[in-house]
Amino acid sequence: MRNIVIACGGTGGHLTPGIALAQSLEEKGCPCWLFISQKAVDERLSSKYPKLSFVPMPGSPLIKSPLGLFRFLCGFALSFWRSYRFYKKIGADAIVGFGGFSSFGPAMAARMRSMPVFIHEANRAVGKAVRFLAKRSTRLYLPEGMQLDGISPEIIRNVGYPLRQEFRRIPRERARKQLGVAQGDRLLVVLGGSQGAASLNRWVKQNIEELAKEGISTYCLTGMNKESSGVVQLDGPIGQTITSRFVPFTDEMNAVLSAADLVLSRAGAGAIAEIVRCRVPSVMVPYPHAADNHQYLNASFLERKGGGIVCLEEKMDDILLDEIREVMFNEEFRAILRRNLFSMDGGDVAGLLALDLIQSLKDRPHRDSVPGGVLRMVG
Repeated sequence: MRNIVIACGGTGGHLTPGIALAQSLEEKGCPCWLFISQKAVDERLSSKYPKLSFVPMPGSPLIKSPLGLFRFLCGFALSFWRSYRFYKKIGADAIVGFGGFSSFGPAMAARMRSMPVFIHEANRAVGKAVRFLAKRSTRLYLPEGMQLDGISPEIIRNVGYPLRQEFRRIPRERARKQLGVAQGDRLLVVLGGSQGAASLNRWVKQNIEELAKEGISTYCLTGMNKESSGVVQLDGPIGQTITSRFVPFTDEMNAVLSAADLVLSRAGAGAIAEIVRCRVPSVMVPYPHAADNHQYLNASFLERKGGGIVCLEEKMDDILLDEIREVMFNEEFRAILRRNLFSMDGGDVAGLLALDLIQSLKDRPHRDSVPGGVLRMVG
């Protein structure tokens, strides 16, 4: 039995793959503890998994300002020392970091204790923190076809994005019944990531009447604390009622995507993995200020694979509505996209990661540890 800490959180894109890996590792007999941030999005999502052990950790993203730097350093110091003490208490054997500010302090504390460090980078651009942590990591997990200068290919494994066990594509008819969406509607789902996307929300509101005139209903996930929820009903092209919904957050993302004819989305690695799993055609609008332009790289890779198309944010007002119309009403093109998405699905990525991690630890000596059942009570 190995005690494994998973440092994730800060955004849904970091937390959900951590949950997926924990599910797989616990099935294989490895107790896990998930270090998460103190953000509301982490608290909400973690509450859905009472059988997993979550440990909120302090931390703050690195913002290039005197105050931002001060907050980052304070968060790093606190998370470093709390992690160090926690590892000692549970006899941790390894840490897996999923990037973001919530991974840096715990990974450095693990190095101080000479623990194996496993790093997963989901995006097609490797940030400075991951580059730094990867230099002495036991394993670096990168997306398909990627390598990293200065890191031995023997350390790198090319894998996809782990999705939670319950995240499965469901039949379109059942998904729509679950959401209360009419079976005959042409449905555009709009995703801005776990934090929402103000520009996508604004675009939907500006074009909701034009979409309704085309008979296109929308299901817009606006993001927590950004917009109020609501329902808008407008007349369609032949007098029918076109319903558009604005929802801050959903726990049924697989149903939302499975119900869609087309998705308009940011291009985070998590969103793309879920789109691939649900085989739904997409128009990707990369967030232009993403670190290392990673969303553009993610979206461009999907487009090259024939799984979706890219629209830059600065071109939204000029061409996005026409792009939506063209894809929505081209059944043959969407069928081609769905076939390509099927071929891109990596299957049980969490299971593959868990097996590789366990194999890597197999020949290492066990640390002194307390039985997992007791730790769950005191951790």
